[in-house]
Amino acid sequence: MYTRLLIPLDGSKLAEQVLSYVRSFARALKIPVELLEVIDPDVIATLSDAKRGRSVEVVLAEKERTSTGYLSTIARLFDPAAVKCIVESGKPEEVIIERAAADSRTLIAMATHGRSGIQRWLLGNVAEKVLRSATNHLLLIRASEQSGTLREVAPKRVVVPLDGSGLAEKVLPYVVDLAKKMKLEVVLMHVFALPLSITAIGYLPDLGRLTDLLEAEAGDYLAEKVKQLKEKGLENVSSIMKFGYDTGEIIGLAYRSPDTFVAMCKHGRSGIKRWVWGSVIEKVVRHSGDPVLIIQAS
Repeated sequence: MYTRLLIPLDGSKLAEQVLSYVRSFARALKIPVELLEVIDPDVIATLSDAKRGRSVEVVLAEKERTSTGYLSTIARLFDPAAVKCIVESGKPEEVIIERAAADSRTLIAMATHGRSGIQRWLLGNVAEKVLRSATNHLLLIRASEQSGTLREVAPKRVVVPLDGSGLAEKVLPYVVDLAKKMKLEVVLMHVFALPLSITAIGYLPDLGRLTDLLEAEAGDYLAEKVKQLKEKGLENVSSIMKFGYDTGEIIGLAYRSPDTFVAMCKHGRSGIKRWVWGSVIEKVVRHSGDPVLIIQAS
């Protein structure tokens, strides 16, 4: 399972919203935490003014002191014996990826909308680059513009979208481990639909029968997966299936269930759609108000 939790921060309240969730993960999994703030040299250069005694070195030293103090304050939210504060210079996404890659069992946890006065961590920028390039698992939390608190949030359930492929199912061993350690309810979800090549034809005499057949197959598939998870020691496992193509079904289910996060593979595929970055994962992360755990399938 995971041996370290890497939490990139930028000093903003929006980026700090990840802390409400990761505190429960760190406690339940009993893993050390590494708080990281990255200082971009290019941004520091724009704030320097040698003529006024504000050289790059001076500005960088000031920022390092400020960042160290900031992270030390945040560290008080965690077990002091299991938290480390790191301030580094470089491109944020590169530093995050490199530090995490030193241990393949490091879980990166970050907000998708962190802002500070000198940099912005947005989905489509740092978070997107980390998701595209990191080989580590990633826990993304979409921060809201509303002022949040650092109140710890302990998830009660995990929604696991499956598409019938072996790649998508690679998330399941991690879900089993998390469910046992965090006492989670597991909800397996399968959204099925007719192939687009068939629906494009229009009217088909056997369309209803074909839909019924797909529904029956989806039901059998989910029942088998529920059985397998229960055989692994999980008691609170259920399933739900929906007909359609819209990822809103995934987002809606999690939204209707308080204290929920979504767990899915980055490279799940089926014959009728691909669950990859730029498709289902992007939409779920971008629009879901719940955390999304992304497993990097090999």
